[in-house]
Amino acid sequence: MGILGTGGMADALGAQWARAGHEVFVGGRNAGRAADLAHRIGAVGSGGLREAAEHDTDAVLLALPYPVAAETVAALEVPLRGRVVIDCTNPVGPGFALLTAGGPSAARRVASAAPAAHVVKAFNLCHEDVWRLTPPAFDGRPLAVPLCGDDEHALSVVRQLVRDLGCEPLNAGSLDRAALLEATAALLIGLWVGEGADAQAIAPPREFAGRRT
Repeated sequence: MGILGTGGMADALGAQWARAGHEVFVGGRNAGRAADLAHRIGAVGSGGLREAAEHDTDAVLLALPYPVAAETVAALEVPLRGRVVIDCTNPVGPGFALLTAGGPSAARRVASAAPAAHVVKAFNLCHEDVWRLTPPAFDGRPLAVPLCGDDEHALSVVRQLVRDLGCEPLNAGSLDRAALLEATAALLIGLWVGEGADAQAIAPPREFAGRRT
């Protein structure tokens, strides 16, 4: 598992996958921070972003801030060819605004930056602290993780990575629907952080979801 980034999401998800037996390699813009993170989570190695992109792994997690994600992927386009790239970024700005409103989603921009990679949108709906839970389950129900992507092999790889966290993967459609996941994240973050609301309460139980009044 290659990790691009050394922040909270890289730490939380990388640690869980290392614990599950994956060989995790951490790549960062700062080699010292990458080495510190690799040591902390039990990764097999660390280095620069290109080294992580080139490392022989099943997938690469893009865990960089949204403003630099696409340009970083563009610079790594060659080593990312044919690779599964997991985009967990959220284009959310001041006032919990969706920074991609009216244009391509963050995931679609990443895919355009590396057109020969297989991009899957996933893991963007929860704060890093949720991914530190072992497992992320609430009231005995495993957390569901929606995935958007166009390549079936890439989706199958990410489904297994979801299960390795103790979560359940959900098919959320093609990569074009990643914009909906990103908008959902902006909405939920605004409710949780901005309003202090129980955002989970906005969805009824499944048995009521199809009813019409």
